[in-house]
Amino acid sequence: MASAAEAGATRARPGAPVLAAIALGGALGAPARYGVAQLVHVAPGTFPWATFWTNVSGSFALGVVLALVLQRFPPTRYLRPFLATGFLGAYTTYSTFAVETDLLVKDGHAAIGMAYVAASVIGGLIAVWAGIVAARAVPFPRRGGTR
Repeated sequence: MASAAEAGATRARPGAPVLAAIALGGALGAPARYGVAQLVHVAPGTFPWATFWTNVSGSFALGVVLALVLQRFPPTRYLRPFLATGFLGAYTTYSTFAVETDLLVKDGHAAIGMAYVAASVIGGLIAVWAGIVAARAVPFPRRGGTR
């Protein structure tokens, strides 16, 4: 007989439809990130504004999405994986953030790299908080029909 931990681990695995929702979200989020990178041009050795704005806007969107999905709309098995994990997971780019920071430091721009790290972390936290506040300000009924 399986232990409770093993049973919980088995139930926690997403099925094929959930994985498809994540993949579809990712297939839409990655080109959105690419579009931002094409709009915001950054010279080497300067502050990586394209990635910064992508990650901060993605943090804001994550705050909005999770507040709306978790507090305002009926539970769904596919919306959160599609939006939060798929689309926003592909749209935001913390691996690029790490590589850009590393390159700035290696290329002698440590002050810019450290400012980038601080601004990204603080900006991301403020943005997700602002997204939650903005979503909660929308006058939709909460789950269960009460405000």
